[in-house]
Amino acid sequence: MVGNGMAGVKTLEELLKHAPERYDITVFGAEPHGNYNRIMLSPVLAGEMSLPDIMLNDLAWYRRHGLMLHAGHTVTAIDRVRRRVRAEGKDGEVVEAAYDRLLLATGSTPFMLPVPGRDLPGVIAYRDIADTEAMIAAARRHRHAVVIGAGLLGLEAANGLALRGMDVTVVHIGGWIMERQLDLPAARLLQATLESRGLKFRLGAHTGELLAGADGRVARLRLKDGGELPADLVVMAAGIRPNTALAEAARLRCERGVVVSDTLQTVTDPRIYAVGECASHRGVAYGLVAPLFEQARVCANHLAGFGIGCYQGSVTSTKLKVTGVDVFSAGDFMGGEGCEEVVLHDRAGGVYKKLVLKNGRLAGAVMVGDTADGAWYFRLLREGGSVAAMRDHLLFGQQFAESQRAAAGGLDRAAAEALCA
Repeated sequence: MVGNGMAGVKTLEELLKHAPERYDITVFGAEPHGNYNRIMLSPVLAGEMSLPDIMLNDLAWYRRHGLMLHAGHTVTAIDRVRRRVRAEGKDGEVVEAAYDRLLLATGSTPFMLPVPGRDLPGVIAYRDIADTEAMIAAARRHRHAVVIGAGLLGLEAANGLALRGMDVTVVHIGGWIMERQLDLPAARLLQATLESRGLKFRLGAHTGELLAGADGRVARLRLKDGGELPADLVVMAAGIRPNTALAEAARLRCERGVVVSDTLQTVTDPRIYAVGECASHRGVAYGLVAPLFEQARVCANHLAGFGIGCYQGSVTSTKLKVTGVDVFSAGDFMGGEGCEEVVLHDRAGGVYKKLVLKNGRLAGAVMVGDTADGAWYFRLLREGGSVAAMRDHLLFGQQFAESQRAAAGGLDRAAAEALCA
C-alpha cells in the first residue's frame, strides 16, 4: 500500500477482518508516524489534545498484525511490468517491494497559491503533523498570522492560532465563508460568532504577493487592491488537489483523481486499486471521511477475494463543529427555481435552519447552532419520500413533526409518543 492515511489503513483493517492470512502486506508512508486522525489536527493546534491522543494505529499495531511499515519513505516509482514499487527515505535509503496487488492511498496535496513570496520562510500549508508543529512553534515567537481560505480547514487553523495568542486575519476570495457548506445567512451568523472571538475577515479579497521582512521571513501580505496586512505566519488553506503524480507517472488514467471502477480497481490496471482522496469514481473525488470509509469496505471485499462489493458513489452530508459551533448541510441547500424554502433565523440565539423542498420532497438542508436533527433530515433526503404531510412541522425536528403527523392520522397521544420512541 502506498500511503498510510485514514482511508488506506481502514481498507487494511477491513481486509484483516476478512482474510488476515491472504497477503504479506507492505505499507509505505511518507510521514514518520503510524496512522493518525487527520481530522483531529485542529484540536492539537488549539492545545486541546496532544499528538498521542490522535493516533489511530501506532507502530506496535503494524507489528502485531505482521505488516511491514516503511515509515518516512516516499514511493517514487511504480514498475507495472515487473510489479514493483521503489521508495526513498529521508536519509537516501532506497527500498523496493514486489506486489501482486497494489493499493494507492496517496490522498491529496494542499493547493499553494502561485503568488510571489510563496516560498518564503513562514509560509506553510495545513495538512499534516509537521504543519501543525510548525504553526505551534510560530505562535510562540510571532504575533500576526494570516490564513488564506475560509473553508473548514482555514477557519480551524485561524481559531487554533487565535487560541495560542496570535492576531489572526482570514483572507478569502469568496463573498462569504464556507460557501460550499453554507448559504449566505448561515455564513454571516457563523462569521459573527467567530468575530466575537477575535478573528478578523477580509472577504472578496485577492492575495497579490507575500513580502519578506529584514530577516528574510514573511512579514506582510499585499492584496491585489493594494492593501497590506502584517503577517509573520501565512497559512494557505485554499483547497486541496488529489495526489495523482505517482499514478500519472505510472500511466494510470487520471481525471482529477485516479479513475476507478465500482470495485475500486483502476480502470487502467486491475491489479492496482485506489481509495480515498486520490481516487476519482464516476467523476467524483470525495474529501469526506464517510464516503472514503465506504470505499475502503468495498475495496477490502475485493482484495479478500469475495468479489461481491460494489461502490456506487455516496450521498454526502456535512456535520461539523466549526470552532465549537455546530454546522450541518446536505443536498441542494441553496434552493432556487422550483424550490420552496422553509427558514428559521434566530440571530440573537445563534440558530439558523433552512429546509429546501422540491415536489413535496426534502431536497436540502443547512443549519447552524442547532443540528440535533441533521441525521433525520439526511435520512429523509436520501430516501426521497414525500414530506408533504409534515411540511408545516418539519422545521421543528423529528419528534414534533412525527407526533403531529401521527396525531393527524387519528392516533391518540400515547400511540403517537410510542411511535416517536
